[in-house]
Amino acid sequence: MLGFTVISIDVSAVNIALPAIGSSLHSGMTGLQWVVDAYTLMLAALMLSAGALSDRAGARRAYGWGVALFTLASLACALAPGIGTLIAARVAQGAAAAIVIPASLALVRQAYDEPRQRARAVALWTVGGSVAMAAGPVLGGLLTEGPGWRAVFLLNLPLGAVILLLLARTERSVPRPAPLDLGGQAAAVLALAGLAYAVIEGGHAGWTDSRVAVAFAVSLLAAALFAVVERRHPAPMVPLGMLRERPVVLPLVFGFAVNSAFYGGIFLLGLYYQNLRGMSAIEAGLMFVPMAAIITSTNLVSPRLAERVGRRPVIAVGQFVMAVAMLALIPLDATTPIWLVLVLLVPLAIGGALSVPAFTAQLMDSVPAERVGTATGLLNALRQTGGALAVAAFGAMAVSADGTGFSLPGMRAAAVAEAVLLAATVLAAWLLLPKSTRN
Repeated sequence: MLGFTVISIDVSAVNIALPAIGSSLHSGMTGLQWVVDAYTLMLAALMLSAGALSDRAGARRAYGWGVALFTLASLACALAPGIGTLIAARVAQGAAAAIVIPASLALVRQAYDEPRQRARAVALWTVGGSVAMAAGPVLGGLLTEGPGWRAVFLLNLPLGAVILLLLARTERSVPRPAPLDLGGQAAAVLALAGLAYAVIEGGHAGWTDSRVAVAFAVSLLAAALFAVVERRHPAPMVPLGMLRERPVVLPLVFGFAVNSAFYGGIFLLGLYYQNLRGMSAIEAGLMFVPMAAIITSTNLVSPRLAERVGRRPVIAVGQFVMAVAMLALIPLDATTPIWLVLVLLVPLAIGGALSVPAFTAQLMDSVPAERVGTATGLLNALRQTGGALAVAAFGAMAVSADGTGFSLPGMRAAAVAEAVLLAATVLAAWLLLPKSTRN
């Protein structure tokens, strides 16, 4: 739980620190987008095979490696002399986070054999992420306004040390043979990185720029290579046959769309609060606390609601509410009352919290038991990818003409684009999911 909490705090705290990072390291919007996406893309891509790595090394050893690497990478972030060094260190952080998440769940499974106890432990693990979502922006604001943005990363050092000390008292895990798909993994990283680079640089340098064209081409070729490798590998990390099944593909699409709205929205609002409204980092962080509280409570309601009315309406309504939330961002300007901004954020929190548990359960029920780990790993990878590409695309749309400031018309255009995507997934959920799908 502590490992998952540290990783989650780091994500939300860094978003609040972005304006200070840009000012300190003399970086424009493009660099700030990469500070977020370098982490998220590595987390998304490596999540596909991190479970197999955890099995091969043993959950305890893999978890220790992941936490140690995350802690050292955090120190490198804190000491970064320039934006390039910071982005490289964030790549290492993302790789470490991808190892920690599946290994932490494997440790929970190892510690609790009794299903009821294990369910409670998993619930506590999940609560760690929810608490971090609420605490991250506030901690990020306090540290950025106090000792400075570098303290946001230094916070991970004592927490990492505590985790490793506790891990030393944990029972050793038994390694299990699990094939690694290194070719497919490399192709996945290259495809996602090329796509993110193309989207970010396209908004900055123009879509006809030769570097953008090359990045798109590299991404397409890597994606094609990934498909070839997965088709030929004896134990592919993503069995392509699974992607031909509608009950599997739809939750993956929903996860991509929901995370793109949520993390893209938070990225935009963090810049809106500080760059347009002139808020301090602390004030901007506090603005997200009500959203986190709503998400935590709604997550508990979603399974019960799905049990009563079925998953299909819960998924569709949740995404519809998120689409409305994105459209509600359109009238925001520098004079919008703060209380109204907070009210407009409520549907963004409710919509995501309603739909995520429902489509996750839908996915888990749609695959054989031996494929649940692969399917949920793929879902988490697609969700992280959705968030990363949203930051890339929204940042490209919301950058000012000089490439350094924040564009309100760009934020509105990004909100409309996301609302259109969510409207499409609402229709897909309502028309293509079975009516009788229940929790």
